[in-house]
Amino acid sequence: MDLELRHLRVLCALADSGSVGKAATALGYTQPAMSTQLRRIEGLLGEGVFVRSNSGIELTPFGAQVVSQAREVLALTDNLTRLRRHSTSTEAHRLRLGVINTPAVPMLLDALRDACPDLVVSISSVYATGELISLLESGELDAGLGCDYPGMPIRHSPNLEHRAIKTVPVFVATHASHPLSHRLEIPLEGLSEDTWFVSSDDGVGWPGAFYDACRAAGFKPAVTHEFHMLDQLLSMISRGLGVTAVQPTVCPTSGVLIKPLAGDPLWQRHLLLWRRDLIEASVVETLHHHAVRTHRHLLAQAPHFQKWVARSYATPRSNDGPG
Repeated sequence: MDLELRHLRVLCALADSGSVGKAATALGYTQPAMSTQLRRIEGLLGEGVFVRSNSGIELTPFGAQVVSQAREVLALTDNLTRLRRHSTSTEAHRLRLGVINTPAVPMLLDALRDACPDLVVSISSVYATGELISLLESGELDAGLGCDYPGMPIRHSPNLEHRAIKTVPVFVATHASHPLSHRLEIPLEGLSEDTWFVSSDDGVGWPGAFYDACRAAGFKPAVTHEFHMLDQLLSMISRGLGVTAVQPTVCPTSGVLIKPLAGDPLWQRHLLLWRRDLIEASVVETLHHHAVRTHRHLLAQAPHFQKWVARSYATPRSNDGPG
């Protein structure tokens, strides 16, 4: 006969009650049956677990080790049982997800719907990652998709955690007939005389990172407009009204070219953030997995990014940036 979970429960009941009679009552045994069980268990273990005392029974040093490990095994078994019940439950689970302006959202929601049919996701569109962090800190959101910039990592309380999804270079969107449109990569300094559409403060480093890159390139943009509505922004770019920095996952529209900047002076790290106490670890893993897959798919579908990747691997760069 092998040691079974019921034997472990007998040992724990005996240790907790300190009495064969009380342990028998707790588990629904007769006292003789409990004594018989104990003898069988000690026979299986090959050593005594309890000794008799004036007050009942007490653990031997060997018995103390056995009961300690028995409790661990029973706790793990109970957790597995709860996990099974949770996974088969028909109860819908809710996820309050905040997202900054990213084309990844529709595909991510599709993936989550297929992978987690019982997960009800409510989306909140948030412009600034700084605002997203505030909403997570206050408990108004469970998780969020945000960003930061190399050298300027985000800051938050211990209530939150974050994990990188992908770090990518920042590209530039220009009119299709821009004087530098023939270049494979556009030097940032070559855009010093252009009008720039620059999105507003995101609370974690933008547009400071942009202006720092311009200073490093030897210029300050002469004319800038603060604007971040992507559809209208690309429409204005297509009319030759200016240029703008964009994520490489952005799809070009008619009259717009998306190009990398020479030397990759600007990078952006996409992140998953979440509240430790409001979201289960399994949901975090699923959300992160599908966010990574979605970004990879979008980048694989962006010809301007794939051309950049091909050149990057063909010619080692002095500034490859984070991976």
